[in-house]
Amino acid sequence: MDERALAALLRRQAGVVSRRQVFALGAQPHDLRRWVRRRELAVILPGCLVDHTGVPTWLQRAWAAVLACEPAALGQESALAAATEKGRREGHPGPIQVVVESDRSLRGLPGVQITRRRDLSRRVLWQAAPPRLRPEDAALDLAATAADELAAVAALTGVCGDRLTTSARLKAALEARCQLRRGRWMRQVISDIESGTHSVLEHAYLSLVERPHGLPRGHRQLRAEGAGGTVIRDVGYPWPVVVELDGRAHHGSWEQREHDLDRDLELAGLGVLTVRLSYGQVLDRPCATAVQVAAVLAQRGWTGQPNRCSPNCAVGHP
Repeated sequence: MDERALAALLRRQAGVVSRRQVFALGAQPHDLRRWVRRRELAVILPGCLVDHTGVPTWLQRAWAAVLACEPAALGQESALAAATEKGRREGHPGPIQVVVESDRSLRGLPGVQITRRRDLSRRVLWQAAPPRLRPEDAALDLAATAADELAAVAALTGVCGDRLTTSARLKAALEARCQLRRGRWMRQVISDIESGTHSVLEHAYLSLVERPHGLPRGHRQLRAEGAGGTVIRDVGYPWPVVVELDGRAHHGSWEQREHDLDRDLELAGLGVLTVRLSYGQVLDRPCATAVQVAAVLAQRGWTGQPNRCSPNCAVGHP
């Protein structure tokens, strides 16, 4: 039995190992039974063991799911979580999502959701730890199966905002997929991401407020040097007005709020007006928000007029 190789394998796989791997290193069934009896290893899933008897971490559950279904890879939300240090540490709620080839027949496993896919080998990062779908394929799968379009946008913008992939790779992966649910709609979302929308709220401002009401097209993800270093401004207009989209996930902490106020004050000193919008203004009241943004832009020098997006649109009404 190569104990040094086993220790190295446990380190690489977050303390998880399969029976097949242990036997490949020269262990015998009675060795495995002894380790379990002494609580040096504990069963985490059928055919998989972990090197402690406490509650397994999310990453250990993910490793066990992949090894139990081998050859397999993490998919959808699990694949995206495993791609970041924070995700590997915190994971996500719900079962571990695993993808296998379409011709596989597997029994269900507790806490594991199994999906079958064709041409799996071309879409998997097999050398990753643990193996997982490429970020663009995982995001497309997640967007296609999302409960609503808001969640689908979150999947597509999030994977680019976290710099796990690019809009170009997303577009190429989508073109290689036939008959994907929401495929045509996702092409439009990816085009918006290319123009600079990096969050659900930024995309909603473009698709619900700016575009349908004929507001001028703003410049997105503007990099500028401020007193505190380089800052990224969500949407900039040349009159000059800056629109900041404050989603709770990115602007929720007290420290971030203070940083945002410092940026607003600095811009005011330069003659730039900052308008801050959140979910209520953008998602619940987009037409009324378009009226107000148009009024702000008009006061600063815009000579255009907003359009009504529907008969009941607030544009044109007192």
